[in-house]
Amino acid sequence: MDSNKFSAQVERLGVVETGRRRRWTDDEKLKIVLESMQSPRAVSSTARRYGISRSLLLNWRRSFRTEPDGEAGQKSGFVPAMVVADPVALTPAAPANGRMVIEIGNDRRVIVDAGVDAGALARVLAILERR
Repeated sequence: MDSNKFSAQVERLGVVETGRRRRWTDDEKLKIVLESMQSPRAVSSTARRYGISRSLLLNWRRSFRTEPDGEAGQKSGFVPAMVVADPVALTPAAPANGRMVIEIGNDRRVIVDAGVDAGALARVLAILERR
């Protein structure tokens, strides 16, 4: 028994769709993907038409995309790098003959041949800078 005379009674109970998961066959997915590729801005409108999210349609497009084979199919990206104990010495781009004049300052100059060992030259320059 209801003590409040003004309370509303439920006369009809409606069932609300819970949004159960739909299953799409590959053929249906392909049809939707092809329809979304008809024009450049058809992704959102196609997704709305079929009641799916835009991101789901973009995932389907990515999975149905055909990738070229061979050299043309290689994508640019990261390359694995290895750190080795002894780094490989770089060969100088300058010609093997000729000489360099390195002015350090305070009237100091180091004149070396173009084929000088870069490591040895670096050690000499480091010593001269300390003086």
